Amino acid sequence: MPDSVEVRARTGGAELERVVYTAEAIATRVYEMGHEIGAAYPESDPILVLGLLKGSFIFMADLVREIARPVTLDFLVASSYGAGTVTSGEVRLLYDPENTLEGKHVILVEDIVDSGTTMNRLIPMLEARGPRTLEVCALLHKHLAPELVKEPKWVGFDAPNEFLIGYGLDHSENFRNLPFIGSLRTPE
Repeated sequence: MPDSVEVRARTGGAELERVVYTAEAIATRVYEMGHEIGAAYPESDPILVLGLLKGSFIFMADLVREIARPVTLDFLVASSYGAGTVTSGEVRLLYDPENTLEGKHVILVEDIVDSGTTMNRLIPMLEARGPRTLEVCALLHKHLAPELVKEPKWVGFDAPNEFLIGYGLDHSENFRNLPFIGSLRTPE
């Protein structure tokens, strides 16, 4: 567990309510998820791991190194936050994957599922491209979305309803580099 001096140094003095998930807890769970994913598909079938940038990049990099079989990687970029701490409700697709999804087992890697806005917009678009299967792997799930079009098959942690930063999660593009996940203290 990082001490308060290390946390303040890493956050540039920004206040955290608490460290929610340590780097060690994250590493253990990512290892487990990678092995679960590797065992879930026949060895001869192609798997495309599709990362939702920017938040999933650290999680996805660690996750695919724990999947003990060949995988293809690609990314897409969607945004629903901007500079705020709550979703805007609008999803903008900024980068579309170049790989074909047709006939492949596709795993959409998401950093956090909270409002469900991004997932509900992306899943139908991806399904229309004819993947053999489409599953979601989320590091964090807040269980706030009233109706998700697809629940994640793999979830790292059930997350508290707090604004979380670190391990790829940001606030206004800051804090992604933290090796742990913390709850950002927000002004009242």
